[in-house]
Amino acid sequence: MNSSDRTARPVHGPAAVDHRAAVAAETARFVAALEDADLTTAVPSCPGWTLTDLVKHTGSVQRWFSALLRARVQEAPRTRDVDLLLPERQADYPDWLSDSATVAAQAFAATDPELPMWAWGADQHARFWARRMLFETLVHRIDADLALGRRAIVERPLAVDGIDEFLVNLPFATPFAPDVVKLRGPGSTIRFDATDGAESWLVRLRPDGFGLDADTGAAEATRTAGTADATVQASAADLLLLVYGRLRLDAAAFSHDGDEDLLALWFANSAF
Repeated sequence: MNSSDRTARPVHGPAAVDHRAAVAAETARFVAALEDADLTTAVPSCPGWTLTDLVKHTGSVQRWFSALLRARVQEAPRTRDVDLLLPERQADYPDWLSDSATVAAQAFAATDPELPMWAWGADQHARFWARRMLFETLVHRIDADLALGRRAIVERPLAVDGIDEFLVNLPFATPFAPDVVKLRGPGSTIRFDATDGAESWLVRLRPDGFGLDADTGAAEATRTAGTADATVQASAADLLLLVYGRLRLDAAAFSHDGDEDLLALWFANSAF
């Protein structure tokens, strides 16, 4: 895949995930996590942010994406001006986040997910924005849980879909993740294996870019077609946290082998 290929579709089982419903469910979990929480609590996984900042970002993303859906945008927007209706009191931010999910639900209901639309990622349809909104919400819900000393729990179907969504769209993320352009190589490969299922993702770094191999969805074929230059294995939930930088590769959850320099290159430059 390269930045000119905009026909890419999800590799692993997104049909099993209702992204629109999951946005509502993950937002509800996020809001519930904030009950009785001190909103000035620092969020270690988002340095410099408090829980208030985390909520403001997540709700703003939901409202911004909803505005794009309502406008059926066909080209990159030139402004991000949206009336966010931010609350005056910090204590009202959880309710405001809940209302943001309602705004999103209304935009989803009014928009055919198959509608052709501009998107910054691989899938140029309205469904891109629901899927992207889901993982913005889910990852920041995880950030809130971690900040409050709770275990980060991700249902397996969401984790599998989230890994795929991240890897499919990462090649297009250079406008806001400029280090991605450093992910180049002479055909070097990294394989991510889910140990709690059959899914496997094979990423290939080429001189002109990187992306998932076209046949990466054939998990067993991917695993047996040849040894990757580097391999990382863990549960799907832990792999999701890894690719998003919420867990480190040296955590006990992961086993990995192969080219350590290649893995270092990947994790130093794949954040967005």
